[in-house]
Amino acid sequence: MGTLQKDETKSLRTKHIGPSCKLFFKEDPLKIVRGEGAFLYDESDTPYLDCINNVAHVGHSNKDVVEAGYKQMQILNTNSRFLHDNLVLYAERLAASLPGDLSVAFLVNSGSEANDLALRLAYQHTGNKDVVTLDHAYHGHVVSLIDISPYKFDKPGGAGCPEHTWVAPVPDIYRGKHRTGSGESEEELGLKYAKDVDDIIEKMGTQHGRKPAAFIAESLQSCGGQVIFPDNYLPEVYKSVRAAGGIVIADEVQVGFGRVGTHMWAFQTYDEGLVPDIVTMGKPMGNGHPIAAVFTTPEVAKSFGKTGIEYFNTYGGNPVSCAIGNAVLDVIEKEKLMENAIKVGAYLLEEFKKMATKYECIGDVRGRGLFVGIDLVKDRESREPASELAKTILTRLKYKHILIQLDGPSSNVIKLKPPMVF
Repeated sequence: MGTLQKDETKSLRTKHIGPSCKLFFKEDPLKIVRGEGAFLYDESDTPYLDCINNVAHVGHSNKDVVEAGYKQMQILNTNSRFLHDNLVLYAERLAASLPGDLSVAFLVNSGSEANDLALRLAYQHTGNKDVVTLDHAYHGHVVSLIDISPYKFDKPGGAGCPEHTWVAPVPDIYRGKHRTGSGESEEELGLKYAKDVDDIIEKMGTQHGRKPAAFIAESLQSCGGQVIFPDNYLPEVYKSVRAAGGIVIADEVQVGFGRVGTHMWAFQTYDEGLVPDIVTMGKPMGNGHPIAAVFTTPEVAKSFGKTGIEYFNTYGGNPVSCAIGNAVLDVIEKEKLMENAIKVGAYLLEEFKKMATKYECIGDVRGRGLFVGIDLVKDRESREPASELAKTILTRLKYKHILIQLDGPSSNVIKLKPPMVF
């Protein structure tokens, strides 16, 4: 293919790519032609520091990952109906990183596929259809997931909350329903947020005669504004949901694979003994190659098998994808990227907290490892979101060749989730 001028590329995109597909910096978009490590390069070979690309987990164009895919592609790529070492060794390796009895894998191609399959497993295992999700949550782009994603269905043009979806307040202790500053401890706030889920389960039963199929939550909420939950929240909610007949799903699509630094999976940061019934993973898994997975227990997998309907995914678990996935794990270990996430993440938190002593517009700084949020406010007392200021900072940083992203319900939270080589 020939190389187009930037204006030609933009024109063809307008003509042929659906207008619903978001383009960063719409008025003056970047044309990115290559990447290396933590940097992206435009058509003039100008480098941009990438603070947002959690997909290129071990760095853009990582040579070990590229080489692994290239070598396997030269030999074989086919579906998982044939025996192949790459699939089983990769599944075994991932299972060894998970706690409890999370030992059965379904390999798919995207986080959306993974979360969609997780819901199917929950429905089949419990016999129930109701799902408890968190406000502002986003779990994927397919219909089943839009239905449990307030980030989509509650926005202008959204269809509203479906009958079998129940929305619990996100346990955001800075600007949520139950907040710091009230004199209550983080533990007390966590119990209050857990009680909100208890109330939903009770209402589900007394008013509708139904039970939950599942509770689903990102282990650290990304689209809601880089929210870190109170440590006791998920353990309490998991107990309540299971007691009511449901199972629990940890969505690690954005935050897994060592991003938090201290642990491989973000849910483990709350309690060493916390074990979900299903874990979904995706985005960083292939460093840009489309691979994702669902891990569950033999018990849940057995229930799914009782349908008698074969589960087959054309590309899920193919030898090339598994070779790439294995290479990503190799790089995380070889380059000590979890240790890097601890070190750099701590530095970022420390420096932004120092800035908060100087700039009143920084209301809160939070994060774990290389998952950091800076909540900008107009006034620290009211915590009113400073959305326009956040937008200005994003644009100014672009011209300084630094790429950030905004999130949260008011788009006032600077979101940092860079490649792990940052």
